[in-house]
Amino acid sequence: MKKLHLILLTAMVLSVAAFSANAQTKVATVDMKKVFNGYWKTRQATADLDSRKIELRKEIKDMAEGLDKAQSDYKQLLDQAADPAISADERDKRKLAAANKIKEITGKKGELEQFQRQADAQLSDQSQRMSSNLVTEIQKAVADKAKAGGYTMVVNSLSSETIIYIDTSNDLTVAVLAQLNAGAPIDLTNPSGAGAFGVKTNQP
Repeated sequence: MKKLHLILLTAMVLSVAAFSANAQTKVATVDMKKVFNGYWKTRQATADLDSRKIELRKEIKDMAEGLDKAQSDYKQLLDQAADPAISADERDKRKLAAANKIKEITGKKGELEQFQRQADAQLSDQSQRMSSNLVTEIQKAVADKAKAGGYTMVVNSLSSETIIYIDTSNDLTVAVLAQLNAGAPIDLTNPSGAGAFGVKTNQP
């Protein structure tokens, strides 16, 4: 595997070198993680996602409390059904109520489990769509800056596994971030404004 990796890496380097020689490639770099985390829409989207998480957790908590109450009621009904101080007819009523309560508990458990699965799927889908949309916007901004600067290739400076050396003198990270954040609804130069969403992201 190491030999295969070395062969592929060598082939890639030779291909880039050949392309550079033939097409006079002008290469720039960009730190995609830094751009993603520094984009105001990332903070906004992540804040929205966190708000949705809080809402779903509250719904789950309410459903769990309802289940606990039903289980407590069932235990009380069982105790009453075994109480010799009440009439036989009343004990039978309590037993029937306990049987119905068991059905209610089973239904509540199923609803809670289904809701949790749906909540996880919903949050995962929202997160994936958020990341995909933001990356698309960032890629367009990078392409615009590259075209404006006459660059024929832009390399992610974090992709160190297949790149031996990168000259970052033509790095577009700051310029791309400035373009993306130009329309931000908060003042990103103000520390208090920059933290308005109160969210940290770790998107690669």
